Amino acid sequence: MRLMFMRSHGGLTDAAHFGGKDAMLSGPAGGIVAMAATAKAAGFERVIGFDMGGTSTDISHHSGRLERVSDTEIGGIRVRAPMLAIHTIAAGGGSVLRFESGRYRVGPDSAGADPGPAAYGRGGPLTVTDANVLLGRVQPGHFPRVFGESGTEALDVDAVRAAFAELAAKIGDGRTPEQVAEGFLEVAVGNMAAAVKRISVRRGHDVTEYALVTFGGAGGQHACRVADALGMRAVLIHPYAGVLSAYGMGLADTTALRERSVELPLTAATMSTVEAVLGELEAEARGELRDEGVSGDTVVVARRLRLRYEGTDTIVTVDHDTDVARIEAAFAELYRRRFSFLMPGRGLLVEAAEVEARAPSGEAPAPAAGGGETVAAEQIAMFTGGEWRRVPLHVRDRLRPGHRVKGPAVIAEANATTVIEPGWSGELTETGDLLLTRVGGRERVSVGTEADPVLLEVFNNLFMSVAEQMGVRLQATANSVNIKERLDFSCALFDAEGNLIANAPHIPVHLGSMGESIKAVIAANPDMRDGDVYVLNNPYRGGTHLPDITVVSPVFGHSGPLFYVASRGHHAEIGGTTPGSMPPDSAHIDEEGVLIDNLLLVRDGDLREAEVVRVLTGARYPSRGPDNNIADLRAQIAANAKGIEELRALVEHFGLDVVRAYMDHVRANAEEAVREVISVLHDGSHTYEMDNGAVIEVAVTVDRENRCAHVDFTGTSAAVPGNFNAPSSVAMAAVLYVFRTLIDAEIPLNAGCLAPITVTIPPGCLLSPVFPSAVVAGNVETSQAITGALYAALGVMAEGSGTMNNVTFGDENFSYYETVAGGSGAGPGFAGTDVVQVHMTNSRLTDTEVLEWHSDRQGCPVLVESFAIRHGSGGAGRWPGGSGAVRRLRFEADATVGLLSGRRLRGPYGMAGGQDGSPGRQWIERADGTRAEFGGCDRATVGPGDVFVLETPGGGGYGDLDLSTEDGGA
Repeated sequence: MRLMFMRSHGGLTDAAHFGGKDAMLSGPAGGIVAMAATAKAAGFERVIGFDMGGTSTDISHHSGRLERVSDTEIGGIRVRAPMLAIHTIAAGGGSVLRFESGRYRVGPDSAGADPGPAAYGRGGPLTVTDANVLLGRVQPGHFPRVFGESGTEALDVDAVRAAFAELAAKIGDGRTPEQVAEGFLEVAVGNMAAAVKRISVRRGHDVTEYALVTFGGAGGQHACRVADALGMRAVLIHPYAGVLSAYGMGLADTTALRERSVELPLTAATMSTVEAVLGELEAEARGELRDEGVSGDTVVVARRLRLRYEGTDTIVTVDHDTDVARIEAAFAELYRRRFSFLMPGRGLLVEAAEVEARAPSGEAPAPAAGGGETVAAEQIAMFTGGEWRRVPLHVRDRLRPGHRVKGPAVIAEANATTVIEPGWSGELTETGDLLLTRVGGRERVSVGTEADPVLLEVFNNLFMSVAEQMGVRLQATANSVNIKERLDFSCALFDAEGNLIANAPHIPVHLGSMGESIKAVIAANPDMRDGDVYVLNNPYRGGTHLPDITVVSPVFGHSGPLFYVASRGHHAEIGGTTPGSMPPDSAHIDEEGVLIDNLLLVRDGDLREAEVVRVLTGARYPSRGPDNNIADLRAQIAANAKGIEELRALVEHFGLDVVRAYMDHVRANAEEAVREVISVLHDGSHTYEMDNGAVIEVAVTVDRENRCAHVDFTGTSAAVPGNFNAPSSVAMAAVLYVFRTLIDAEIPLNAGCLAPITVTIPPGCLLSPVFPSAVVAGNVETSQAITGALYAALGVMAEGSGTMNNVTFGDENFSYYETVAGGSGAGPGFAGTDVVQVHMTNSRLTDTEVLEWHSDRQGCPVLVESFAIRHGSGGAGRWPGGSGAVRRLRFEADATVGLLSGRRLRGPYGMAGGQDGSPGRQWIERADGTRAEFGGCDRATVGPGDVFVLETPGGGGYGDLDLSTEDGGA
């Protein structure tokens, strides 16, 4: 007998072909396989999987075939291997409930199995399960027993009731314990609905036409509410829903996947080559199955092509066809659905070919459908609609097919509990499934405009979700490696006055400064129309440096703009004296590239491409890649369109007055969170000296009585002749970032964070230069120095690397930019982290394979010879600083390499007795064996065989190494 194992991509294989990567998502993959098979047996082709267990919820999408991804993230680690597309959030029955910062919070921490929820009677915290127990949605007599020291034990309802009573008293707003529990469920449902959007709506699928297939022990308790939040009208629950992942492993096909890079244009002339590759892959896949004892007669083969527009990296997978026109049509349909626009005039490239060979396992067996006549329901008390009501409780095994149960009601079974909400009904089908359907239309949500702690958390998440969905679309459609791979972009939404409301967790220096750009657009365009889109990168109007280009779109109502959405992306090229538009020696803004100030980008649905190209090519140092700029601007327009769509949906659902009111409430909540932090801070000051001799002088004065602070940069050096001048918007972004990081709560970084803080920046100083001073290093380097100065003045932690280590290289046809991580600073109770982006940068380093592929394709091949930890570079201390990195880039062609950096003369500071980190250094190893010195802000020409070596700074240590002092010297 051969042992078969479930792979993360949803297929079975034997031990000889099973590897560690195959096991990462093998459990959830079993659930998706079972979901697909059982849903098809029940007559549903398009379904959303909702697998809610004790600690997490797994979301999946299925519309006829299993969806796979080749690049995913698990536990913060990026993995490149074929896996089923699964999105997991920390929201399960054991997710802990908390009230903090005036909001109801659910998770991400979990009570686990021990001590478990409060209902387990082991002193555990309140959880989602406890909320369901208190509200009567989970009945102790029908809930799977808890295993204790004396065997199985019943749920401790009294402990749950007492804990919620205590929490209600702590909140103190007059809500009953039941109302508090109900509020937590509303937040949990909102989090889960947002997770469904991540894997469906964001990809262009209309989930209102889908069924929600619910499984996992806790799924049925929340399925109707999640479906309502998404506008879905059907929920399918299999008899084995509580153990569906295990069931799916018995239904999975035996599979073999093969793929190969092709990199050919899609034309009739190249199809013979593509067909040959597909044939070879099919032979390999069939061979693997044959080795596993599968008969060739039973094998089903699917051939697919991974396509992209020429000059872009967005992959769309389509079924193989011998006709090029049909392939192009399939690509266009999928691309338009996902991104809302096409790119006419661009050819298609076949990125890769893939083949899946599978031996079907057969149809899913039909479980028992239930007993004869339905047994009369038990009447129980359940809190629903704001009151206690008597509702029926049915045991699923005692329902007969066709019997309809009208909600509100509860259906109990051995492994799960299902709650049928008001407005829903359920019936057992002939195949034993429980089918829940919406019997009426969804009512428009009616809520007041006064701040409610439950809705405050809901709207916090909703507003952040809008920005996150914008970011997903931008990353997917962008052309630039900076945006697509390094994630050097930011998306946010603003109120009618241009105040930042919410953002995705993108680049801090972008987010804190974008509001000024929005206000500049508003002031300059009193006659803007619905559908207009504007573009700017002016550092003196809220910009950062010229490569960061901001696209702004108004969200119109009947009376004019209601809100604004914006996306800012770092374009790979915008002109200037060096490729990559990051010159280390610029002295005038023109030398850094093309300055764009309030240019109308779209009107009446038309991209004004000719006008934009004239600006990009008509400057003193024009863009080297205007076509790439246009491609990225298209992606930013698409991202903004997604934000507009989502904001209009919120207004439709809640009403304009409520959405506007909660924009104010979210901002006020952030303000209150900052005031709470200020009340425990102390006055402080610091003089921060940069490598160029300039000084940042900062003093923080705290008014504890009024819970406000004054940040004064008086004494800071005057603007410098070079490019380390930071526009005031960058300085304000650094202040906003620092005070936001002091808050131990998940709140959007928004304009409310700055309300309790006044900032003094002397005109003409390093942090308030006058046009046309150069600013490219001010954004990336001086912003880090401002952050370091503020943390030192506040005395909260040692300095991180103190620089972004900006590397650019390329030639007249290709440019590339990256920021290389260093070590983070230590603090009281925690050590620094090795090789991590810190503070004002939150970008990711491009994968080695992607960097080498792009550079080779553009005729400027570069090899990443090594990338390693610079051990010992972190400052010593009771809590040591993190180590920096060593990066070696070998050039295979002539190129210009440049560096903008700091912390080369002295390493990042330690604190409270901790030692400084090691400063950074760099040099060029020439092909002839000689070594050329290279400054911290320098550029040079390299040739074939030359190696650029970069050692980034380590973080500062915290606390005296003398452990006899109890506090480490803090």
